[in-house]
Amino acid sequence: MADETLPESTAQPELPLPFPELARDLPLLPARMLNEYQYCPRLAYLEWVQGEWADSADTVEGRNVHRRVDKPAGELPPAAELPPEEKLHARSITLSSNRLGLIAKMDLVEAEDGFVVPVDYKRGKRPHVAGGAYDPERVQLCAQALILEEHGYRVREGVLYFAGSRERVRVEFDDALRALTRNAIDGLRLVAAGGTIPPPLVDSPKCPRCSLVGICLPDEVNFLKREDTPPRPLAVGRDEAMPVYVQAQRAKVSKNGETLEVSIDDEKVSGARLAEVSQLVLMGNVYVTTPTLHALMEREITVSWHSYGGWFIGHTIGTGHKNVELRTAQYRASFDETRCLRIARGLVVAKIQNARTLLRRNWKAGEPPEPLLDEFKRDIDQARRVGSVAELLGVEGNAAARYFRHFKQMLSPDTSGSFAFDFERRNRRPPTDPVNALLSFAYSLLVRAWTVTLSAVGFDPYRGFYHQPRYGRPALALDLMEPFRPLIADSSVIQAINNGEVKPSDFVSAAGSVALDADGRKRFIAAFERRLGHEVTHPLFGYKVSYRRLLELQARLFGRYLLGELAEYPNFVTR
Repeated sequence: MADETLPESTAQPELPLPFPELARDLPLLPARMLNEYQYCPRLAYLEWVQGEWADSADTVEGRNVHRRVDKPAGELPPAAELPPEEKLHARSITLSSNRLGLIAKMDLVEAEDGFVVPVDYKRGKRPHVAGGAYDPERVQLCAQALILEEHGYRVREGVLYFAGSRERVRVEFDDALRALTRNAIDGLRLVAAGGTIPPPLVDSPKCPRCSLVGICLPDEVNFLKREDTPPRPLAVGRDEAMPVYVQAQRAKVSKNGETLEVSIDDEKVSGARLAEVSQLVLMGNVYVTTPTLHALMEREITVSWHSYGGWFIGHTIGTGHKNVELRTAQYRASFDETRCLRIARGLVVAKIQNARTLLRRNWKAGEPPEPLLDEFKRDIDQARRVGSVAELLGVEGNAAARYFRHFKQMLSPDTSGSFAFDFERRNRRPPTDPVNALLSFAYSLLVRAWTVTLSAVGFDPYRGFYHQPRYGRPALALDLMEPFRPLIADSSVIQAINNGEVKPSDFVSAAGSVALDADGRKRFIAAFERRLGHEVTHPLFGYKVSYRRLLELQARLFGRYLLGELAEYPNFVTR
């Protein structure tokens, strides 16, 4: 029997499945999130559910466009009291609807002849497309109209005002746009309630201009899943902000306008613009004023606290990251012994591989012996096969002991031959020679860098997988820094010694303990920060990235792994 097509009148219609009215303490969706959802569901999920945000030139320009309309002006009377023959203008009006589950801050509402017209301000120029604007902007405007109608107002059309071309685009709220808007409302509420992040767009032209591309990592996630199209270079602006270190005892850090000022005995000795500060790092007895702390927390600038000798004590942030999903996944995985071992094996293997590479690259007397490199290969093979964390600790310990026995082969002969920079083995608490003092200080700086990065991404730095959580111990920071100990910390020590940036006279010794003095610390910090700014080619993705940016990239990839988007965490192993 031949296939027959059902007549249109008998075809089964597609029935909408709207969400019920909001109840209890469920949050209202901002109407602007419908714009993001229509543009990219993953973007809306990142912003609304996981609390991610990053500025770009477009978002900063958009805020500037809204400065005027963000100031309330005029009044919008209740619908029943709206004068039918008067023209009204009301700016920055906030209305909500529990039935729709929406809240909107409307830039401008105009009223005339008994109808109201929502006006939404947009940056840029009017696009010459069907409908006068793209669907995300039209949906956001229509959502405002639906909320107004919920409050009894009559709405037929709205206006999009494009500041770049100073044009008003009329948008009619026809049945098709209303249906598209309701689908977006229900779709976003469904995605948010489902708790599963939508997949990233594939090779989309939308991604490079998106302010969250460095957080979403669409190309990287797709590549690690399918390994077909190499990722495009991370489309993030160059960050000119740098850490500010203060180690002068009894120094005071205060705020003067948009500038941080460092003073000693009420005399200003240094300053930095807040826009150019990424972290404030305090060593020893340094005082920070309360207004300064408030300003730093508002700008999400972390304050790191160290002892005078350089030990990392803790850090101060604002309210912290909102991504509860990420921390929930972290805690859940940390109680799974099998998964902990799997993560730990990868970290230790990457650490040994990077240590072997550092020795091979920096060996001063010709080439390192092949038997030595073969022993590291055996350590790597053993680490991949261990059946418990205790076994893994043994393998790591043997590899580390071998690595540090030959560490002095990476120091220039004119420095390692002297008493000051002679090095035989790793010791700590306290370090008993200058090289160990430098290594301990470098590891403290690296722990601080990882702790701040993990907090900024949304992790709990104190709940780890390999290092056991103990009071005051940032176990996750210690975990993820393992592959980077040779690449950042050890490399900084080698360069500082071999380049003569740190000299034997920069150390003080007391009661068998050796430490850097203030001038030596200052020069080594400069070497460490320079190393963090060094660009490397990512072995998987093929683009160049600084170590400072790489820490965040790896932290976000680790989050994608814990949340189930990636089957494995891709450890960074240099070639």
